[in-house]
Order: sequence, then structure tokens, then C-alpha cells
Amino acid sequence: MKPTIQKLKNGMSVILHPVPNAKSVTVFVYCRVGSRYETREINGASHFIEHLMFKGTKKRPNTEIIARTLDQYGANFNAMTSKDYTGYYIKIDARHTDLAVDLLNDMLFHSKYDPKEIDRERGVIIEEINMYEDNPQMHIEDLLEEILFPNSTLGWNIAGPKKVIRNITRKQLLDYRDRYYVPNRMTIAVSGNVTPSLLKQLEATFGKRKAPKTSENTSYKPFRAPVELKRPVVGQEKQTEQTQISIGFYGLPWGHPDEPAAKLLSVILGGTMSSRLFIQVRERKGLCYTISSYHQSLEDTGIFGISAGLDRKRLPEAMETIRGELKKILNRGVTAEELQRAKDHIRGKLTLAFEDSSFQSGWYGKQWMFMERTETPEERMKLLDAVTVTDVKRVARVIFRPSQMASAMIGPNAGTKTLEKLFKWE
Repeated sequence: MKPTIQKLKNGMSVILHPVPNAKSVTVFVYCRVGSRYETREINGASHFIEHLMFKGTKKRPNTEIIARTLDQYGANFNAMTSKDYTGYYIKIDARHTDLAVDLLNDMLFHSKYDPKEIDRERGVIIEEINMYEDNPQMHIEDLLEEILFPNSTLGWNIAGPKKVIRNITRKQLLDYRDRYYVPNRMTIAVSGNVTPSLLKQLEATFGKRKAPKTSENTSYKPFRAPVELKRPVVGQEKQTEQTQISIGFYGLPWGHPDEPAAKLLSVILGGTMSSRLFIQVRERKGLCYTISSYHQSLEDTGIFGISAGLDRKRLPEAMETIRGELKKILNRGVTAEELQRAKDHIRGKLTLAFEDSSFQSGWYGKQWMFMERTETPEERMKLLDAVTVTDVKRVARVIFRPSQMASAMIGPNAGTKTLEKLFKWE
């Protein structure tokens, strides 16, 4: 069923996706702001604000009361910050839809930002940063994006540097929030048992948020990929038993006509346990435990990535095998059989995921936010089914450009000049 798109009186977008016989509902609120909108002085503000939304409002003074209110009804709730959006959701028994709406509105527009809570949360976020930096599998993506997006806020860490987190002021956080948490940058996506009174509830809560009288510049500098990366390799020395590597290319943005082909390419290359990289690198040569590829769309670009945890003593062999699989696709393309398997895989995964109202609301919410249109799973599969082996080979040649390949490594000897030789496209 195609969702309906509504507008509140203040211009905030609302997407309603009723699901017959559903007992639960997910209310997902998106704000089109993320780390790419920040400046150096406040890098990490988007993520910091997300944390503070759960620290208490005038109506619900502290974190414990907020959590207890939702725990009482067994609700699932969370939030996330990315490069270009921040999202908050509550999934709950549909009989308590009004509570979910009221609580999200209360958190987003009436949080106290208590100075004591802000100072306490600085430590929490710094420990979160430490957790990522201590985990090579997590931290490798930060290193990769830093060199894949040179001179761009897209290359900055979403959580920000520790120095900024220690020193950013309450006023800086509130000014940033007030600039971006405005109706025309926000989307509410609701899926599941959508009650008849929901729109009225949203108008009475989120609809009361007034649009600013003057609109400040809330844009960012669009990213343009360099013809050649001047710093294509980065390494971090760490005494680990396993070496973590990540290879990145520029992908395709939201709404690009070739994005379906890029998605299928990622599945064929390393998206499943029967993919080319998994079979060649792990199953046939025993060089790793995990290896995968992915395609992620952003507003004006994308990331096509390959990640692996490799036997540190056999790195040259592993890298030669990975390069070999990329070259095979560039030179020979893919087969009709494996393309069909990739399409069937995505169809199956989408079918399973779409049984969850939180996935449904996230699916439609992000589409509307970045493309101002929505695709049903059936419409999405029609686009995927139309992709040919010729399309996949053509898109592979657009994406897999040696001059635009970025590589990151964490492990022993990662800080030496051998990195350039290891990752060189020969």
C-alpha cells in the first residue's frame, strides 16, 4: 500500500503508512541535519543534541522518568545521528500512540538542556568515542571517510573530536538546534496501526512548532569528487592479531537512476555468504573471518565500501585476491545467474524487513526526506528487476576507478610505507 503524504499547518511533512491488522505502531521523526552541516568549532553537535533529547523535559524532568514511561508499555525506542540526518523513534502498542506522539514532541521541543546534564553527557560521549577508537572494526570506517572526502565535512567524525565535546557550550548547542529543528526540515513517518485521530494529535503537538520568521543559511558545501585522491591511503598502527582493512570508492546519491545497479553490484561482490569476495577470500583461501561490501547513498554522493578483517601475515595475498575480483567484474562483468540471485536476495530481505513497522517508517521517511517521493517495495523491485548485466558492468566502471580508491588499515606495520605498495592498484 502506498503511503499518504500530509502537511501540518506549519509545513512539517507527515507520512502515514497504515498496515492492516497491525497491533503496534512506529512513530519516527527525522530532522534533516547531521555532521556534514557542522563547523569545526561545533563538530559533534548533531550527535550531542541527539543524546540530550533523552535527558529530561519540563514535563518529564529526567532520563529515568522518560525511560520508565516507555518501559512500562514494553516500547522500543532509540535515536541515531548520521552525516545528513538525525532520527528518533518509538515503537509501541498502538493503544498508546498518543503517548508516543506526546513524548517525542516533548523531547524534541521541550528538553531542558540542564547544564549539569550537558557536563555529565560530555563524559558519556567521550567514552563512546573511545569505544569506537578501541574497536578497529568500528574505527576503520572513520579513517576511510576522512581520506575519501578530503576538505569536506563528510570526512568528519559524526561524534566529533574529544576537544570539541569537552568545550562546546550550551548556547552553541541550542543555537544549532534552533537553526535546524524547524518544520520545513522535519519529517514524521508513522507505520503500523495508524489510528484515525493521529493527524489531529500531530497537529496539536508537532504542528504547534512555529516556523522561524527568517531562514538562516542552513546549507552545506556540496561535495565534488576529486579526479584523483592526493592522499589515497591511511594507516593506524595497532598491535592486534588481525589486520582490519577498508577500501572505498565514490558511490551514487539518493535518487540516482543507476543506484539500483550499484546496490546489486554490492550484493554480488560481497553482500552475502555466497558472494564473490566471501567465497574467494574466506572459503577458498582462508584469509579472513569477515569480508563484505556495501553501497550507501548520501544526498549528493555515495560510498561503495569493502571491509575485511584479515590474517596479518598474508595481507599481500588477500589484497591481490580482492583486487582480482574487482578486475574480473570490470573486465568480464557479472553473469545473468548471479544477477538474478542478487535480485532474489534483495527481494527476500526486503520482504522480511517490511514485517517490522520501524523499518517501514524508516524506509518511507528517508525517501521523502532526500527525494520528496516514496517507493513501495514493489516499485523498488521493479527498478531492480530492470537492471541488466550490461548495466552492472557499466556502473562498476563508473565506481571502481583506481584514481579514486581510498584505503585504510588498522594493525601492525600500518604506519609504514608498505601501505602504498599493499593497496596499489596494479
